[in-house]
Amino acid sequence: MKKFAAPLLLMMISLLVFVMVSFLLNSRNGIEASADSNNIDHVRFKVTDEQPYRTSYHFQPPQNWMNDPNAPMYYKGVYHFFYQHNPYAATFGDKIIWAHSVSSDLINWIHLNNALEPSEPYDINSCWSGSATILPGEKPVILYTGIDHNKHQVQNLATPKNLSDPFLREWTKHPQNPLITPPNEVEEDEFRDPTTAWHGKDGKWRVIIGAQKGNKGKAILYQSEDFVNWTVSPKPFFATDNTRVIECPDFFPVSINSTNGVDTSVENSSVRHVLKISYQSKQHDYYFLGKYVSDKENFVPDEKFTGTSKDLRFDYGKFYASKSFFDYAKNRRILWGWVNESDTTQDDIEKGWAGLQTIPRKVWLDKSGNRLMQWPIEEVENLRGSKISITGKKLEGGSTLEVSGITASQADVEVLFELPDLESGELLEDPSEVDPQLLCSKPYASRNGQIGPFGLLALASKDLTEQTAVFFQIYKTPNRYLCLMCSDHSRSSLRQDLDKTTYGTFFDIDPNLKEISLRSLIDKSIIESFGDEGRASITSRVYPLLAIKRDAHLYVFNNGSQSVIISKLNAWSLKQAEIGLEGSIRCA
Repeated sequence: MKKFAAPLLLMMISLLVFVMVSFLLNSRNGIEASADSNNIDHVRFKVTDEQPYRTSYHFQPPQNWMNDPNAPMYYKGVYHFFYQHNPYAATFGDKIIWAHSVSSDLINWIHLNNALEPSEPYDINSCWSGSATILPGEKPVILYTGIDHNKHQVQNLATPKNLSDPFLREWTKHPQNPLITPPNEVEEDEFRDPTTAWHGKDGKWRVIIGAQKGNKGKAILYQSEDFVNWTVSPKPFFATDNTRVIECPDFFPVSINSTNGVDTSVENSSVRHVLKISYQSKQHDYYFLGKYVSDKENFVPDEKFTGTSKDLRFDYGKFYASKSFFDYAKNRRILWGWVNESDTTQDDIEKGWAGLQTIPRKVWLDKSGNRLMQWPIEEVENLRGSKISITGKKLEGGSTLEVSGITASQADVEVLFELPDLESGELLEDPSEVDPQLLCSKPYASRNGQIGPFGLLALASKDLTEQTAVFFQIYKTPNRYLCLMCSDHSRSSLRQDLDKTTYGTFFDIDPNLKEISLRSLIDKSIIESFGDEGRASITSRVYPLLAIKRDAHLYVFNNGSQSVIISKLNAWSLKQAEIGLEGSIRCA
């Protein structure tokens, strides 16, 4: 994806920080060696007191800038994750590379040497985002965007140098690169991010590339019989007016009758299709459910893009440039999302790093067929440690209850609320006229409603001067019931130099609903929250001054006039994931 380079002065400062950090890492100050089950010596990075915002179980590189997730895949028993990385600074730069890490469980990671670096005329100015496709015979390949010597965006192919190496440490760039150059109907510097390819019924490979022409965003379709020679479709696969460039498109099927994932090439009556678009102008990921027929190259979305809160999004918080893949080891579709920082560029330089990834999420189609569900992968539960449980606790209006006995700065919290009669919810005459994010942006968590606000106060100080409120409020309309889900950042930190945007969304609820669930993964400076078993998700970045380490607290609250009952609450401290550098491979 496209970013603007930092000023020269900041780059010089960043380079100095990089040199200092590299010296510390090489001298093994603050790191320790350990051996994993694959007989690999690697360096495990500890979260130190000097880095209270560096996460403990979310994926981050050792230092410097990270943005888009690229080409996640499963190959020979190993999960692979590539990502956009500036190895020289904690800011976006003009020599972006593909970094590469591997895992056996998508939670604990080993950093390998870089997979792709600028080296040829067709990518000399950066290796930007792309995707992996597994060809017949279990042969993985990568299509990626190169910024060429003319600063044009072109599409290139890379293949593994040694298919017998399950870590795929080395990649070879194809001699015919670039395989795809910008067609006449798009701008040469706005043409990027090829998707995972899929097979049509005619046996041809298909891939989508994001683009722009004027103010119109386009997703351009290409076809190939051999994955080397590609032909552009005469009309855009998808286009939207007044949105500018489409980035990081993703296209995949979802099962109608199962929560299992399916291979990207599946096309039959048992699936629907999802087109995901990242709009750079909005910095949000939107998705469209619809019907796809490959022989007509026709995807018909259920709804058109409106640019309003009515549009479907994977996540209503800090979440962008997402990428999915089919995990055939466990028959599930997994989604990654890039989470950028909410503090200043200068903060990033001083920290020595910027950007992280969400916990990988399983994605499936809701029973209603009109939206996707998301849930953290089950492997994160292996990090669970000490546990606290609360059952059958009544929360009167205006009450707050502390959840003690866990590490509140590094926790997994699942709570099930028993609701009063939905008829007692506040009346909302025309929800189409209301922006849920604006509704959440009011000092809402402290306001008295009917059924809610109720939920969690995460990363809170003891006196509650700092708190991030993640909560629900129930509304009734003339013909349905709605839940407003919010993440309120207005009191997340005493610091004033932060982005404290508050996020929110509506979702429909069953009129017979008696309980509603909320799950939050809390990790130092990120909170990923999932409402109603994954019907809606909100990711937040917050940087408290007081509520860090052992001074972070967790509360359940209810500010509605109606009482709610905590049917069941389970909260766990989460251990630090093993994320470190590969050292040496010992011969078997």
